Amino acid sequence: MSATTYRIMLLPGDGVGPEVTAEAKATLDVVAAASGFSIAYDQAHIGGAAIDAHGVPLRPEDAERAEEADAILLGAVGGPKWDSYPRETRPEAGLLGLRKRLDLFANIRPVRVFEALVDTSPIKPDVVRGVDLMIVRELTGGLYFGKPSRRWETSRGRRAVDTLIYREHEIQRIVRLAYELAGARRKKVTSVDKANVLQSSQLWRAITTEIAAEYPDITTEHALVDSTAMTLISRPRSFDVMVMENTFGDILSDEAAVLAGSLGMLPSASLNGKKPKRRGSVAVQMGMYEPIHGSAPDIAGQGVANPTGAILSAAMLLRTSLGREAEASAIEAAVDAALEAGARTRDIAAGGPAVSTAEFGAEVRRRLGGR
Repeated sequence: MSATTYRIMLLPGDGVGPEVTAEAKATLDVVAAASGFSIAYDQAHIGGAAIDAHGVPLRPEDAERAEEADAILLGAVGGPKWDSYPRETRPEAGLLGLRKRLDLFANIRPVRVFEALVDTSPIKPDVVRGVDLMIVRELTGGLYFGKPSRRWETSRGRRAVDTLIYREHEIQRIVRLAYELAGARRKKVTSVDKANVLQSSQLWRAITTEIAAEYPDITTEHALVDSTAMTLISRPRSFDVMVMENTFGDILSDEAAVLAGSLGMLPSASLNGKKPKRRGSVAVQMGMYEPIHGSAPDIAGQGVANPTGAILSAAMLLRTSLGREAEASAIEAAVDAALEAGARTRDIAAGGPAVSTAEFGAEVRRRLGGR
């Protein structure tokens, strides 16, 4: 039995974030106890919760604590309570700032349709059955970070500008990661751009073509983002690994959630690709893990949120940051088993009986041998 202790920062955030993060943490505790390792948790506010508690979306000292952790488990940020705040002080600024500080340039979003939920998707079963794709989204460049970005008044009315900028190394590192991931999957990369219009996309396509030559055993496909949005719904099984810039990835990954039946089903990992650090004899790769569903303030506090995305994010944390493949696979199998047994939160119940957030988490943990 390993005596390793891992350091995990919990950032539950806003809305349903605390509810789903609690289920993910409880699941981590079960596998840690069963496998003989320990987890030392640290917890801080982020987003609206941090604004309410401290007046800023993320305190510098809390960002520093997160930087020292082995991995971060995040809930969600944002909500209508803070919508009127200036951009730089809104809840999302805390998350964007943390991504930038930690250089979390790669967002990995696996999309798998569970067989038990094939009939839950609004798309025909014969289209979604067997879907297993991965969206690799560049996370620290593009429109969300480009300068200038501002809004102002003129004599002819109001104006606004956002800047879409990408540097060669930013494209190279995210595209190369996509090829490395595809090499362990079905060996196909679809690079999504808008090269028929945007200069940034033309650079993206040129660099992708250069990198593709380094991976002759992997099939490369270039696709325009608008046609890809259609193909993602009409022929989703045609994709393996999809790589794209920040804004396209934000939009298409949410669209892909329809395939799985609910935003609540999908996990994600944000990675910086830096050299792993040592935790005793174990190599630890820093990453931040979060469900993609957002804060869902309309259902916060009702105990009806789907914790699947958060629990599967915890599994990704174990596999990717801590190197705990067996424990990660055990969690994924337990989620499968809970769904096969009929456990459904409201978003995937299709009008049938539904369990609460905590009850679904308990069903998963029961199949891990924990109560």
